[in-house]
Amino acid sequence: MTEKSRELFLKAQEVIPGGVNSPVRAGRAVGVDPLFIQRADGCYLWGADGKRYIDYVCSWGPMILGHRPPEVIQALRDALENGTSYGAPTELELNLAKMIVEAVPSIEMVRMVNSGTEATMSAIRLARGYTGRNMIIKFDGCYHGHTDSCLVSAGSGLATFGIPGSPGVPANLARLTISLPFNNLEAVEVTVKKFGDEIAAIIIEPIAGNMGVVLPEKGFLEGLRKITRENGILLIFDEVITGFRVSPGGAQELYNIMPDLTCLGKIIGGGLPIGAYGGSRDLMSHIAPVGTVYQAGTLSGNPLAMAAGMATLMMLKNKETYVRLEEKSRFLFSGLMDVAGRAGVDIIITRVGSMGSIFFGKNRVVDFDSVKQTETSKYTSFYREMLARRIYLAPSPFEALFVSLAHNEEVMKKTIDSAFHSFKKL
Repeated sequence: MTEKSRELFLKAQEVIPGGVNSPVRAGRAVGVDPLFIQRADGCYLWGADGKRYIDYVCSWGPMILGHRPPEVIQALRDALENGTSYGAPTELELNLAKMIVEAVPSIEMVRMVNSGTEATMSAIRLARGYTGRNMIIKFDGCYHGHTDSCLVSAGSGLATFGIPGSPGVPANLARLTISLPFNNLEAVEVTVKKFGDEIAAIIIEPIAGNMGVVLPEKGFLEGLRKITRENGILLIFDEVITGFRVSPGGAQELYNIMPDLTCLGKIIGGGLPIGAYGGSRDLMSHIAPVGTVYQAGTLSGNPLAMAAGMATLMMLKNKETYVRLEEKSRFLFSGLMDVAGRAGVDIIITRVGSMGSIFFGKNRVVDFDSVKQTETSKYTSFYREMLARRIYLAPSPFEALFVSLAHNEEVMKKTIDSAFHSFKKL
């Protein structure tokens, strides 16, 4: 860590718990105190001391166009001229909602909220209200925000810090959540057979992104869809990360599976705080003020977030966008695999489109247990070596790396070359 970042971190710890406003940022998993950021542009971040880094965190996913894309900045400037918040409906909300409905196969109506956590929390409440049931099934290592119902065997920060749950979650509420191994359809079948009449929903990241990137095995998502339909259970896809990232319609378009409810975030706000959940017209009509399931938010539909989201989704409408992202991502991750082999280091790369992960080891990664069996200490060393070469990766082995349209061949070649020298030091 640089001297300026160290100074800021010490000061931050006096007024902010742990010196950060989201735990993974603290960098404890990789033994490095956080780099404080001054600004960003394109595929670069500048630290508080002015040094430039190639960024593969992309604000944990939303910066698919890169930092400060001119179209988004102009949209924000235009919206800012009219004000920052109204607490009342705007045409911007309508327009962004229409863009989401047009793009995401399962969504006929959508409700805007302020974060992915709000989106998953609200979708689960809707599922419980709609079905009259209380239990939910989630999957080990899948993180659906810090809502109480989902902090059972979650990924992301909980995985990073080795926390199986969280104090403050009532035991009676935790008992309503069953967490099962990812990619294990048999475990789902057994659980549904035992508790089927009590289960309101199964919530899943269709492509896991919070224990590192873990892909669904063939038939797994299809099996979940079949089981839920046969037992009156709602299927919720948490596409906060994958929505507009792996395809315009998210993982559900990629795998051609229609969930009952979809949770979105990240990209749909163009880098501003946002979340959304949506589904069929019938299902969404159970939400207040039309229905009896209550959910509200003063800043929901914030005009700045709506403007940034619209500008971002407009740019993503170009069919060539995802072709370019795939080409860039294939170049980067295949290059990393190649230099790891040349350096004599065993790695596993999991990737879908422009999101991927690097695991150290030889065995396939299919669930949270297999992720935890990888050589995480090598990721720590790799992270520190790459940071010294000014390549900014996720400060945890349980997170995804992201490629944006702003990453060009030159910076990716530099990244691959830096990785080669970093691998050789392991």
